[in-house]
Amino acid sequence: WSWFLLAVLVSPMMVGLRVDFSMLLEPLGFVKVLEWILAVFAFATCGGFQGETTLLVSCKGVVNKTITAGFAYPFRLNTVAFSAPDPKGCGGTWTDAYLMGNFSSSAQFFVTLAALVFLYCLTALVVYIGYNHVYQQNNKFPLTDLAISVLTAFLWLVSTFVWAKALADIKVATGASIISGIESCKAPGTTCHFLSVTSMGILNVSVVFGLLNMILWAGNVWLVYKDTNLHSQWNRISESP
Repeated sequence: WSWFLLAVLVSPMMVGLRVDFSMLLEPLGFVKVLEWILAVFAFATCGGFQGETTLLVSCKGVVNKTITAGFAYPFRLNTVAFSAPDPKGCGGTWTDAYLMGNFSSSAQFFVTLAALVFLYCLTALVVYIGYNHVYQQNNKFPLTDLAISVLTAFLWLVSTFVWAKALADIKVATGASIISGIESCKAPGTTCHFLSVTSMGILNVSVVFGLLNMILWAGNVWLVYKDTNLHSQWNRISESP
């Protein structure tokens, strides 16, 4: 869609640029700005997260040593290991202990959608502001905009719920329950206690932004629909005797 618009804009048959920022005060333009902003927040709150989970370990020659496992987007937890309590690895009883789970597909789906929506909104705003006369005269633009809006609303719905489920699993995979899966903590003379994990409030916010994007794009479908000939045809049919 972005490349299609670019090709049309540079076409010699395209009418010249007519900048009109008043379009941003219209519902269609104003909502597109909000969609652009919310896409940025969804991308930043999920893609920029970094955290760590911490255990308190006592073993041979080591008393109450804190060990950490750092994790971040895209949340391939199965590649993240806890650091050894000491250089000797608790007298040779400590082996690399990895977190469990790979949630990269869900996280990347959510973040990639946010990035694509950001680019699309930017392109659409260029059309609304500089080429609104062409947008209104050629019904192919509103119809294409409508199809993309419907698809985007659906993708926000899917990606948000998929990411919310993955986030719930990430909280479990980095919480107190991880101790039962660490074999080194079961060695004689070794004790492990869960200490802390980085707050994931910002990731909860990313889910909220996903839901807001879904609602906003669903509303955008109606705004774009009113600009298509489908709406005018339906009005004519409903008004006919």
